[in-house]
Amino acid sequence: VDVLKATALPLLKKFGIDGENLEIKINRRGMPPKAGGEILFSCPVRKVLQPIQFTDPGKIKRIRGTAYSVRVSPQIANRMVESARSILNKFLPDIYIYTDHMKGVSSGKSPGFGMCLTAETINGTVLSAELASNPQGQGAAVLPEELGQNCAKLLLEEVYRGGCVDSTNQSLALLLMTLGQRDVSKVLLGPLSPYTIEFLRHLRSFFQIMFKIETKTPEEEHMGGEKVLMTCVGIGFSNLSKTIR
Repeated sequence: VDVLKATALPLLKKFGIDGENLEIKINRRGMPPKAGGEILFSCPVRKVLQPIQFTDPGKIKRIRGTAYSVRVSPQIANRMVESARSILNKFLPDIYIYTDHMKGVSSGKSPGFGMCLTAETINGTVLSAELASNPQGQGAAVLPEELGQNCAKLLLEEVYRGGCVDSTNQSLALLLMTLGQRDVSKVLLGPLSPYTIEFLRHLRSFFQIMFKIETKTPEEEHMGGEKVLMTCVGIGFSNLSKTIR
């Protein structure tokens, strides 16, 4: 949920789905296996989606994050934050990781903890990584220090992959481009994830849309992995729903 809040909402805004009512609110946090979480997602109705030209990710300017803990000691969140900072501070001074400890009614039915980290660039690109502890009774117990460090490494992996959209939201960006106006949309992505590749096949089956895929090799040596420039013309989908009074 934290990843969607930090990355999917800014992406929706780029396509013109914007407004005060666009928000994800976390009422209760649930952890597996017994869950018990609750979120409230509200989104304004838009008739059409705008085409986008999003090809310059820009340089990373700050890192934000949330370390959350449910039905465990609040100290665990602080331990995750310290271990993540021990890695990320080598690269960037502007790091702020919030701790979110849920207790009582707002915590779910199972204990657990996790972390979500996001890196923001000067051009408004948001890259994210997330990691959570193993469910109670499944797998080995995870130390908060290990989890914090591994989550920081996952974020650095996302930064290395680069692009204007992180690997979690690649398919969302491509779907919104497909449903956009009959105009050209372009977005620069990092290496395509297996999920995205399969998703492109689905888009071809459902909408008969083929993307133009161009490989871009990083010009500088320190620009991470190979990038892919995705271009398509939207199908001109229009929302026909009417408000019922």
